[in-house]
Amino acid sequence: MSAKRDYYEVLGISKSASSDEIKSQYRKLALKFHPDRNKSPDAQEHFKEISEAYAVLSDTSKRQLYDQHGHDGVDGRYSTEDIFRGAGGNFDDIFNDLFGRQGRGGGGFGGIFENLFGGGRGFGGFRQQRGSDMLHETSVTLEDVLHGKQIELDLQKYVDCPDCNGSGCVSGSTKITCNDCRGQGQVRVTRNMGGATFVTVQPCRKCQGQGQMFENPCKKCTSGKVQGKKHLSFNLPPGINDGDYVVQGEGQSVPNGESGDLIVRVRVKDHSVFRRDETDIYCDSVVSMIDASLGIEIEVSTLDGREKLKINEGTQPNTILKIKGKGLPKLHSSRRGDLFVRVVVEIPKKLSKEQKNILKDFDQN
Repeated sequence: MSAKRDYYEVLGISKSASSDEIKSQYRKLALKFHPDRNKSPDAQEHFKEISEAYAVLSDTSKRQLYDQHGHDGVDGRYSTEDIFRGAGGNFDDIFNDLFGRQGRGGGGFGGIFENLFGGGRGFGGFRQQRGSDMLHETSVTLEDVLHGKQIELDLQKYVDCPDCNGSGCVSGSTKITCNDCRGQGQVRVTRNMGGATFVTVQPCRKCQGQGQMFENPCKKCTSGKVQGKKHLSFNLPPGINDGDYVVQGEGQSVPNGESGDLIVRVRVKDHSVFRRDETDIYCDSVVSMIDASLGIEIEVSTLDGREKLKINEGTQPNTILKIKGKGLPKLHSSRRGDLFVRVVVEIPKKLSKEQKNILKDFDQN
């Protein structure tokens, strides 16, 4: 299988394109490659390619992931179904305008996946629905990078209803078969257009695709979920970098579905003493001209405390000395980088006449 092309290249747009520009360009390409209009052998593959590119780039969070990590960032987190589910409304708007819901599978979002991507019963709500991801931004220090950091959060999200303990029904209530879909969880919609009959399958709205409902639903929630607050405690591991980290299943929840993820966006703050380069850190240490000439043992700061460092006699300005194992850990490893100390030799700005004479004598000898 050939490697995926860049989504921006697929749509023929720049990486700075606005959402309106992305939508407009996709409309043009959809008209050109829609299989109901273009009968060339490769039209369907082109249509799948541009639709996938549009599904990602029209979704703000997925586009951001793609811009940061490329295809790996999106494919590693979302199935093809998830990618298209989030952009369903965008597709429906476009195909209503372009085709009036005519064409393959009604021409809309469900039709695209079912006919081109083999979605069948597993798409559009027939599999578990998934809650949206939630974003939390935090900053950490280099000390946190060394030791790790515990995060305490109070998230505003849907939680189990306290009246029914998340069951969605009054205690003792039984389930009954939905009379709209007759327990199938889906309904078929038939449309006659231009002498042709099109049948689409949609999740049942009355029972939310479950096929059954509670005889006496909870009066407070009707679904088992209410808006509330959840306390969350988790650890950022040592060695963490700038970037997004996922706490699975702690995003928004949905009734009878799968919870989304919590995306923790981490920024490592600048340090007043140390500069970071992957697992190594760097700092400066000032010594006098005399100490650099004669040699001295000094103490330097590390992220662990103070360490002794020997300055050999005759050490030149900007000499770099290494203290092994006093850098930062590699993520998910106990191995640590090194601390590199640059020796800054301080030259006196003012000398007495006697001091000047001593230096002149030294220079002449």
